[in-house]
Amino acid sequence: MRKEKGEMNLDFKKQNGLIPAIIQDADTLKVLMLGYMNEESLKKTQETGKVTFWSRSRQCLWTKGETSGNFLNVVSMKEDCDNDTLLIKVHPNGPVCHTGTDTCWGEDNKSDDIMFFKTLQEFIEKRHAEMPEGSYTTSLFKAGVNKMAQKVGEEAVETVIEATNGTNDRLIYEASDLMYHLIVLLTSKGLSIEDIANDLIKRHKVTKDEYPHKIQ
Repeated sequence: MRKEKGEMNLDFKKQNGLIPAIIQDADTLKVLMLGYMNEESLKKTQETGKVTFWSRSRQCLWTKGETSGNFLNVVSMKEDCDNDTLLIKVHPNGPVCHTGTDTCWGEDNKSDDIMFFKTLQEFIEKRHAEMPEGSYTTSLFKAGVNKMAQKVGEEAVETVIEATNGTNDRLIYEASDLMYHLIVLLTSKGLSIEDIANDLIKRHKVTKDEYPHKIQ
């Protein structure tokens, strides 16, 4: 569990000893529920790593999942600008709502498939930091930039071949290989897939006069 802004200095007096706690999935970024905490429930949350609320109806501490097993495992905690609301990112152990739905708004707690690029980036960065033996990704980093760049070129050629003379399934397969090897190469240079996204966003926003390769 991490605090995103260092030690917290929450103002519990503003709302009679309670602060709202917004619970968000750390991976999908979906808002799962809203609960309330007092100082005691916050302390227990920090000590156990499992979200504990103050039940306003029962007037007691309530660890989410204590009866269902659907605990909310804390990833990070962050207070807002007024120090009177918490944003808690979690990994849920199952449906969050007592009705059995993923969220208290009846939504499916699923991320868009495109978000997997973020997960893949984080995985490759972890490989780069730890360099575990027996990992193909590790072997690419050890081979050096020239070898990684060569692999990107090879996968790009194979993608072109499938696009012009192959099937859609094979095109997707080769394009996936291309994207993976490209992210590995970027990571080796201290860059990421987010840097590409940021550049494309800039191109999309500027006028054609400002940038000749504007996306339009």
